[in-house]
Amino acid sequence: MVEFSLPPKSRPTKGKVHAAPEGAKNVKRFDVYRYDPDSDANPRIDSYDVDMDSCGPMVLDALLKIKDETDQTLTLRRSCREGICGSCSMNIDGGNTLACLKPIADVKGSVKVYPLPHLPVVKDLVPDLTHIYAQYTAIEPWMKTETQPPASGERLQSPEEREKLDGLWECILCFCCSTSCPSYWWNGDRYLGPAILLQAARWINDSRDEATGERLDALDDPFRLYRCHTIMNCTQTCPKGLNPAKAIADIKMKMVERAG
Repeated sequence: MVEFSLPPKSRPTKGKVHAAPEGAKNVKRFDVYRYDPDSDANPRIDSYDVDMDSCGPMVLDALLKIKDETDQTLTLRRSCREGICGSCSMNIDGGNTLACLKPIADVKGSVKVYPLPHLPVVKDLVPDLTHIYAQYTAIEPWMKTETQPPASGERLQSPEEREKLDGLWECILCFCCSTSCPSYWWNGDRYLGPAILLQAARWINDSRDEATGERLDALDDPFRLYRCHTIMNCTQTCPKGLNPAKAIADIKMKMVERAG
């Protein structure tokens, strides 16, 4: 079983300050969380003054500029830069979001950049997602059928059946929602959290899947599903505008309907 441990709880110390290039007139400061568990006793906050006249508009642009031009030791995840892959999820200005979708202009004062909260830290802005991906695997996120497929080879849906998946299939597994959820902070070793439960709802609502009862049985547990207290942080923070709280409520309703 994966050990669910967190970074040091001590307040990060003040680290290095990296000044902007000489002559820069439009400067923005980025206060970035730095921590290497292999070499650091505690985390620190390094500050970088960035010349915005030579930087793109998003926080990810600034972080890549810092890494390319100022400090190559800074570690972060990123890939598509288009809000599709979820790789660059982090805590920016106090909220979980995607760095590639967060405009620097939206942040007053210095931009505070931290890794997703309440997850172990691999290094700097990179959280360890081993545990949460194990939870994702546990819901068996693939179509399960027993009947033979039709002669055409395709299991078709009506437009109305397909519509039931809207608001579910768009999830990119950035985990902004789960790591903003106090119930997941407190019970992350057993509670699946909003991201995984939204993914579970995606398969429960798929008319082509033939394991609905089996999936509901697997979730019928005091912790796996019912630790959700509808705090709504998950819905507020989702960078794709999805509503994990509603998906969880729908699963609970299906539990009631089946029991009745």
